Parts: sequence; C-alpha cells; structure tokens
Amino acid sequence: MTWKPDKQLSVTLHTQIVDWFTAQITSGDFTPGMKCPPQRVLALQFEVNRSTINTAIEELKARGLLETRIGAGTFITENPWQPMLTHPKWNQHIEASVHKPNIDTIQLINDYEQRLDMIRIGTGELSPELLPTAQLEHSLQKIVLQSRAIGYSEPQGSKSLRESLCIHLKKRGIETTPRNILIVSGALQALQLIALGLLEKGSVVFHHKASYLNSIHPFQSAGMQMVTVKPHKQLKQILQMAKRNRQSLYYAIPTLDNPTGRNWSTEEKTTVYEACKELSIPIIEDDVYYELLFEQTEEQPLKALDQNGQVLSIGSVSKTLSPGLRIGWIVAPEAVIKHLADIKMQTDYGSSAFSQEIVTYWLTSGLYEQHLVQLRNQLKQRAKFVEDLLEQYVQDIASWEQPKGGFYIWLRFDKPVINKALFLELLQHKVLINPGYIYQPNDFHHLRFSYAYATFEQLEEGIKILTTLVQSKLTHSDEKNG
Repeated sequence: MTWKPDKQLSVTLHTQIVDWFTAQITSGDFTPGMKCPPQRVLALQFEVNRSTINTAIEELKARGLLETRIGAGTFITENPWQPMLTHPKWNQHIEASVHKPNIDTIQLINDYEQRLDMIRIGTGELSPELLPTAQLEHSLQKIVLQSRAIGYSEPQGSKSLRESLCIHLKKRGIETTPRNILIVSGALQALQLIALGLLEKGSVVFHHKASYLNSIHPFQSAGMQMVTVKPHKQLKQILQMAKRNRQSLYYAIPTLDNPTGRNWSTEEKTTVYEACKELSIPIIEDDVYYELLFEQTEEQPLKALDQNGQVLSIGSVSKTLSPGLRIGWIVAPEAVIKHLADIKMQTDYGSSAFSQEIVTYWLTSGLYEQHLVQLRNQLKQRAKFVEDLLEQYVQDIASWEQPKGGFYIWLRFDKPVINKALFLELLQHKVLINPGYIYQPNDFHHLRFSYAYATFEQLEEGIKILTTLVQSKLTHSDEKNG
C-alpha cells in the first residue's frame, strides 16, 4: 500500500481512511472475505496513530463493510453493499490458488524496499553506487546487435552466451557444454522451473535449518514437503528415512550461504554428495555468491565433484553485475535442460535478448572479471566498516562470525529480541531489517545484516537505531523480570 491520508486537507484523517477503504472495496481491489492488515501495521503504513485507525475501522464496521472475527482479525464482510455483490469473489480464488501468499513480514519487506526514505540493512541487493552503471552504459555503444540475436532466442537461451559461460565456468572447475546450459531470468526462476518440471506434488525438499527457501516458497507452493537436515555422518540414514519412496532433492548454498554467510568444508561437501549419490537424490547447488568471496580459493563446488549428473548448478549475475538484467543459468544433464527449457518457453518465451547480449559482451571482453575485483574490494571495506560498528555498539549483547565474502553478517543476539514487534518498531524509525524468523521459523535471536546496500552513513545510523531499540527492550524485560 502506498496511499496515505493527506494531513493538509480539512477532511479528518479517519474520514479519508474510511473513504479510501470504501473505494478499494467498491472497485474490487479489496475482495469479500479478505483479511485486513493488523491495526499497528495500518497505522505504520498510513503514518497515523492507532486511535485514528481504530476510529476508521469502527465506522467501516458500522457501515457493514468490515467485520471482526474473535481471535482471527478484521475482514472485509462477505456481503458488502448491494452495488458490490456483482464483483467476483476473488478472495476465494486467491485462497484456492497454487501459490500461497508469503508471510506478512516478507510482504512488508518487499513493500518498504521500494521507499527511498528507508535505511535498508537487510537487503540482498547491491547498492546503486556499487553497480557499474557508467561502464554498462558505455558497453552498450560497443555491442553490435544482429537482427536475429535480438528476436526470440533459442529455447535454451543465446548460444553465444552459453558458449561464453562454458569458458567462464571452467575457471570454477565446472566442465560443461552449451547443450547443458539453460539461460533463465534469475536464480529464482531456476528454482521455480525445477519445482514445476522435476518434482511431483508431495516430494521432499531437504534444506538446512536457516534457509533462503523459507523466504521465497517456490517448492512449498508446488506442494512439496520441506525437511531440515544438516551434513553429518548419519546423513544418509536420515535422508533415507525421510525420503522413503518419494521423489526428493537436496537444496544447498555451499559457498557464502544465504542467510548465514558460512562456507561448507570439503568434508561437508563430500558427505552430502556421497549420501545423495547413493540414494539417487538430485542436488541443487545455488552458487550465486561464489564470485564474491573476498579471498578466491581453490575450493571446488559440488558440481565439480559431479560425475553422473547428480548436481544441478545455478548461477546468476544478479548479485555481481546487475539484478535488473535478470540473467541466470542452470547447468544440468541435457535431458533435464531440454525439459526445463520447454517449460520456460511456455511461461515467458525466453529471457531478455538484450540482457543476454550485454552479459555475453561483459564475459568475453574481460569487463566482468575487472568489475569483480573492484566489487570484492568494495564489499570487503564495507564488511570491515560494519564489523567495527558492531564491535562498538553490540558486542556485549550479540555475536557474529567474520564474513568471508558476499553481502551478509548473520548477527545473533544473546536474547530473543528480534521479533515482529521490533521489526515494526524499526519500520517506524525508517530502518528495514531481515529478521531471522523469515529464514527459520521461531528464530528470534538472529537477523541478516547486509552491508551491501545502505550507504556508510546509513549503516552507522541503522546500527545505532537498532542498538537503542534492542537495549530498550532488554531493559524493559529486566525490569519486568526483576
């Protein structure tokens, strides 16, 4: 919601809110049976007091447009005014749809990330000042476009880009061919295609305790069961018991895991690979952060260990070059690639031809490698800056591991203070965080702190505000328990 009541008008704020709600219901944007956001969320979004929201809701209830269900919340009535009865009951369609809505906190994060006045200290995105905007603009003048190249691309994507990726991935220890690569519109589309194309409803998706999958739901919406595991000596037995006779796969981010930022050891990679190989469980290796390691190592990805097509490797330039290009890729056996390419053609008829040309040019001209060197140095400086601030402000109440690369510090507070109430309170102070409970249900100790997006000034201000509010909660809790 971007609308707010105008405080300069002579009409009272609660009347403006009533009129706005009425207009949304009349137009069909708010459907019969739809649940309204909690009053504190509405007060935050409309930038008014809770009492103003309460007055507006009571008037809307008096008009028969809203109803309160004890223990459930406030809803648009099932049968509002007669002129509205002709609207389709969209809420019933929405609730019955395959894709389920994300949790409220994630929806709020998605909304507030678009606001320029927010200090974003959880965002999984590069700062505009880290994007090579000028170089990208200059490179457009160097690219020679062929008429055929900017039409609909081949089902698997631009052949020249796939050929360039073969050379690029070889540096990572991944030997592949253009036949084994599918160009996708970002890594998230790769996961969606895999969910649609390789698994049946009721399949098991193994992942780790604090998981990126908990914040996006590509498999959950397709009817898969999510099972939490961790690499250890009994992994094979655990996978076998949970899998039974069902289809399954293992999702992993072995390098710079999101959200924890940790890297797997060679032993962990071998354990997972061997267990999955023996049980014929495919592995999805999400490898989008590898190129952001501060110190490049000889450590190989799971895909480099793969001798029998067990591992599906996902890469992207969204975290390194530009999220707006929407270019990623899947490396997999040819039969898998052809099937996923067919599904992709049914959904979007191919990724952007212009974006594919740009990425091909950057890979083949050396610009990409040059940019990565500079980007890693900049992120390393930002990480050091944030660590110094954390040591100054929160080391007595929180702990963390030194980041090895990427965007994040997985910050753990000693007490469970990172809850929905703190998240909303921070929003009131124009600070946006990614709390741990969106990655791991009921985790109120962690937050994913990103040093990649906010300016240095905003990072410091955000940490100060976060520390002040957390200290206030801790003091209040001690007084209550004392």
